[in-house]
Amino acid sequence: MELKELVSYIVIIAIGMILAHHMNVISSESMEPTLYKGDVVIIDYNTNYIGVGDIIIYEARWFEYKPVIHRVIAKNESDGNTFYILKGDNNLNQDPEPVLTNQVISKVVKINNKPLIIPKIGYITLCLQEIPKYIFFKENNT
Repeated sequence: MELKELVSYIVIIAIGMILAHHMNVISSESMEPTLYKGDVVIIDYNTNYIGVGDIIIYEARWFEYKPVIHRVIAKNESDGNTFYILKGDNNLNQDPEPVLTNQVISKVVKINNKPLIIPKIGYITLCLQEIPKYIFFKENNT
């Protein structure tokens, strides 16, 4: 392998890692029809201003502190603390707990008030996450 080719691969990998840091794969149907499972959204870690209608990613205490991506349907203040009420667009009920600002990880980037989406490309990641589950599940049943 020539040095030029090696440098090209390193640059491509570095760009991919940087871009991946600003993307999130949608892994459920809770935000349909806005975001579909397998879509990739571009995210911004600057969460200084979050308003009603924004889609955010947060650590959900009610979901084992796993990240959840839902829409802000209300923003309130109490005792000097800001908190958000969230709901998946496809869910009947709002999320079970208010979300404090320190739980917010990032927000979805919008252009013309629409989320910036790369449709369906996230299925690659979702499939790769399922392979170990399939292998281990299959081994336990044989």
